[in-house]
Amino acid sequence: MQAHTELGYGFLEKIYENALMVLFEENGINAEQQFPIKVRFHGRVVGDYIADILVENSIILELKAQD
Repeated sequence: MQAHTELGYGFLEKIYENALMVLFEENGINAEQQFPIKVRFHGRVVGDYIADILVENSIILELKAQD
């Protein structure tokens, strides 16, 4: 919410994503942008997923922006 509150509305997702990364860095939180993940089903890779942000190697953030 801090990134949205300070930036305001109307920007593309990437702007908010980059702002969140700044906040994570300032707060010592490990996060990676555009993190690739192999999707497995019944032990087989069925596709690739790119997470907008992976936080502390355990939380996937998928950002959405709307008018």
